[in-house]
Amino acid sequence: MQIWVDADACPRVIRDILFRAATRTATSLTLVANQMISTPPSPLIRSVQVPQGFDVADAEIARRAEPGDLVITADIPLAAQVIERGARVLDPRGESMTKENIRERLSMRDFMQGLRDSGIETGGPAGFSAADSRSFAAALDRLLAQRRA
Repeated sequence: MQIWVDADACPRVIRDILFRAATRTATSLTLVANQMISTPPSPLIRSVQVPQGFDVADAEIARRAEPGDLVITADIPLAAQVIERGARVLDPRGESMTKENIRERLSMRDFMQGLRDSGIETGGPAGFSAADSRSFAAALDRLLAQRRA
């Protein structure tokens, strides 16, 4: 299993959790972003810089993710693409996106976009919290333990 991180919008605390988990479990981890992201020195951890542009990092992750890989992203269309290819998806708040729930998430995303496009203020997601970090760490540990079992 390879872990792919949509790193452009991934909180630093989540990257730090991923760095520790990759090292602890000897799992390859690749951060993909349109800027260089610093990583700790490790043969397991690397950063891939892609050109600037809309969804360029997402396209790179979608192209590279394979069945059994884990993708860390809050991007619902990217999640749908990699789930279709057999990858698992975990968002930075610790919520899994699966074949069972991705259509609902896509529908809600499209609905909210329609509201925004028509001028309705919908607000944004809640601020990222310490509880979100803990939820992510616990969910990641469960997924990595399943791999080892």
